[in-house]
Amino acid sequence: MPIILYSLAMLLCFILLARIVDKFFVASLDRISNDLKLSSDAAGATLMAVGSSAPELFVALFSVLKPGDHEAIGIGSIVGSALFNLLAIGGMVALVKKTKLTWQPVLRDVLFYFVAVGLLLWGVFDGDFSMWNAVAFLGLYVVYVWAVVKWRKIFPYEDMKFTPAEKPADCNEDGKANFVDKMLCVLFPKAERYYLVFFVSILLIAGLSWVLVETAIQISVILNIPEAIIALTVLAIGTSVPDMISSLIVAKQGRGDMAISNAIGSNIFDILVGLGLPFMIAMLIYGGTIEAKGQNLLASSVILFASLVAFAVLLIVNRWKINWVTGAILLGLYIFYVAREIVLL
Repeated sequence: MPIILYSLAMLLCFILLARIVDKFFVASLDRISNDLKLSSDAAGATLMAVGSSAPELFVALFSVLKPGDHEAIGIGSIVGSALFNLLAIGGMVALVKKTKLTWQPVLRDVLFYFVAVGLLLWGVFDGDFSMWNAVAFLGLYVVYVWAVVKWRKIFPYEDMKFTPAEKPADCNEDGKANFVDKMLCVLFPKAERYYLVFFVSILLIAGLSWVLVETAIQISVILNIPEAIIALTVLAIGTSVPDMISSLIVAKQGRGDMAISNAIGSNIFDILVGLGLPFMIAMLIYGGTIEAKGQNLLASSVILFASLVAFAVLLIVNRWKINWVTGAILLGLYIFYVAREIVLL
């Protein structure tokens, strides 16, 4: 009975996170990025990355701050989410619509992603992350944002058109809003007060992420399986639902280019900030280092690096085009990974 209750609580958190991020958090960030007059590239690398990756960031933060050595949940959710975004979302986008990618921004993101995964492997192979690892993560993200802003001057390309949401959801004006949205709207200020909507979204995402960490711990105890397994699979997929929904929507609109860029950019943020910031905060509070032990984390991190190599090779061989063959290969790799984790239980 307890396992059913914890599973239902986790499922409810995933649903609420998806709606809050999509209807309120990202929409308020769209308006804020317009106020700040950010280019689509800069907004995507900063505010939009925060929007799509906020659940992973808070899960990692609460897992490293919670006493009892639960770091594997945070690291596992980041690594698992990165695999899901690259292989599952990338594969589904490729299946939805054949697309020729704009190679300049994709090349930039793949190069930085390689370095980010390399830094991740560095810490996982060592068995722990030090303050220097955290500084390297965050420092590289600063360099990445700078490169995003300057990249078009080095390798000219057309700006990817992005139409921001007019404003966050407002159930008073939307009579067709579903039950979940109407329930959430009771908690939010009016849509035009989007800075307050942003603040409330942060609080709710943080609260739901805390519940996810607690339920993941309890489920792993009841089933007697490593916390990292729950994080690498269930938590990773659940927290990546907003990325999947938004990527498939823009892919169906014929903007597979943007869908792939968002998925990779989100992964860069997940690793560099989603791990770097929680690690730094935890070490400043408690001192010491952050342990990253466990065969599952090591193997999954190596699989992530190998998957990125395969993704890059597919793009180069296909001359920056993605099609159903690319999609089938990527999805097949993700199914293989999940099957491997289940067999190892």
